[in-house]
Amino acid sequence: MTGPAGDDDVAAWARGLGLDGLVDIHVHFLPDRMLQKVWAYFDRAEEHYGLPWPVHYRLPEADRVDTLRALGVRTFAPLVYPHKPGMADWLNSWVAEFAEREPLAVRTATFFPEPEAATYVDEAVRAGARCFKVHVQVGAYDPRDPHLDAAWGALADAGIPAVVHCGHGPLQGEHTGLDVFAEVLQRHPQLVAVLAHAGMPEYDEALELVHRFPRVHLDTTMVGVPFTESFMPMPADWPARLADVADRVVLGTDFPNIPYDYATQLRAIAGWAESDDRLGEPFLRAVLHDTPAKLLGV
Repeated sequence: MTGPAGDDDVAAWARGLGLDGLVDIHVHFLPDRMLQKVWAYFDRAEEHYGLPWPVHYRLPEADRVDTLRALGVRTFAPLVYPHKPGMADWLNSWVAEFAEREPLAVRTATFFPEPEAATYVDEAVRAGARCFKVHVQVGAYDPRDPHLDAAWGALADAGIPAVVHCGHGPLQGEHTGLDVFAEVLQRHPQLVAVLAHAGMPEYDEALELVHRFPRVHLDTTMVGVPFTESFMPMPADWPARLADVADRVVLGTDFPNIPYDYATQLRAIAGWAESDDRLGEPFLRAVLHDTPAKLLGV
């Protein structure tokens, strides 16, 4: 049950669990010009976050896809997100083309609070989007904005998951906070919401939402790894608290923009499984494959 020592061991480790591969619901692929700006932001991480954040997989697009394939990732959700009006529809077109040419990728989409949101979200749903990305911090918008009500409703009705970065980590925004997003869930209680980074650092509040709303999930992105534990540690009893919601935890990694290797995240998850008898290998199979595969319909 011990996690992989390094990336070269990941695929074999997953096979040892009886899996035909990993399903990662939180991966980022963006148009190159946009991605270069994201990487430039991380280059100034000490200025923004107070600590360095070297992007581990700073590779050309094709090499990043090959890396995921070598890791044994059989399906991933390439998440895109806008930071201003007029971007979302363009990003949805770009990621649709990306998913069309990359067999491992599912089609995803995003939105921004603007008058056109309901229209292009409906178009993306009809075109087969399997997952949406919502980044409250980067977008600097209120997820309760009336322009988004129809979008949230469409996703809830269709049962399409939304990976929502709404916690205060790594930086608090004007509209971040699990209490804010809870109001969206109160209005759309059937929304399949995946709380990115398990709501970091509001882990307690995130777990409360999982218990309150039957279709809320947590993703593992950057949770429990040494890098994050240094400034936003998870609760000491985290594995025990996952035992009651083990079927609502899904693999997410933030590949390629992580400051450590992919195996590091898997070792953290394996550590949770090993530390509580109620988890173990069934938990690993659910988190790394079964539950995210079900959410993405693959």
